[in-house]
Amino acid sequence: MTISGLDLSVTTVVLLVLAGFAAGWVDAVVGGGGLIQLPALLLIPGISPVQALATNKLAGIMGTSVSAVTFYRRVQPDLRTAGPMALSALVGAGGGALLASSLPEDVFIPVILVALVAVAAYTVARPSVGRATELRWQGRTHLLVALGLGFGIGAYDGLLGPGTGSFLVIALVGVLGYAFLPASAQAKIVNAATNLGALIVFTLQGAPLWLLGLMVGVANIAGAYLGARTAVARGSGFVRVVFLVVVGVLVVKLGSELW
Repeated sequence: MTISGLDLSVTTVVLLVLAGFAAGWVDAVVGGGGLIQLPALLLIPGISPVQALATNKLAGIMGTSVSAVTFYRRVQPDLRTAGPMALSALVGAGGGALLASSLPEDVFIPVILVALVAVAAYTVARPSVGRATELRWQGRTHLLVALGLGFGIGAYDGLLGPGTGSFLVIALVGVLGYAFLPASAQAKIVNAATNLGALIVFTLQGAPLWLLGLMVGVANIAGAYLGARTAVARGSGFVRVVFLVVVGVLVVKLGSELW
């Protein structure tokens, strides 16, 4: 069958839908769904890296928007942090997306792998991190740090993308001092903004494959809704465990590809 100008087999379509669902669930619980969804898109014959990034953003924003709303209704995250952080992340993501087309393909995996190893090591070394919210700063300092984190991670999301949700969670937990569950809730709001910022730039460049992205996005929505409800029901301890499992699997997978 032909979708967005690409000849895809039924098996490929089914695998893309399953990848979208799994990515939505993982993204909603701990972030990092793009590390499932983007590689699946990159395996499609004839698709360019920028098209894959743009299509991943289209599908991703559908899922993160649903999980953000679900978390907001049930967790009531602190919008005084998430709102400004989301705005700075949107700007950073737009800037990163402008540079994405000039990034050599062979730098993708090493950069992501190093970042994931650092995140996993920090989380394992600090088992008490994320059990309860203990903010490190208040007032203006808290806001400035949140803005800086949002812009930096947003730029990464626009430039590369995979693992952004996980990096947002660990930044909110490890740097700002939130527990895993409220951190995950705020990360979805910020992640939706980064996806939007990058998608705007990619759309101006004509990069997204709309029909394919919407198809994967519907599956992403279903996974995101289920994942958000699961995370809320199980709490911060569950989110932390899933976070470590997902990061560990991805480190092994990306390490084997690099080797």
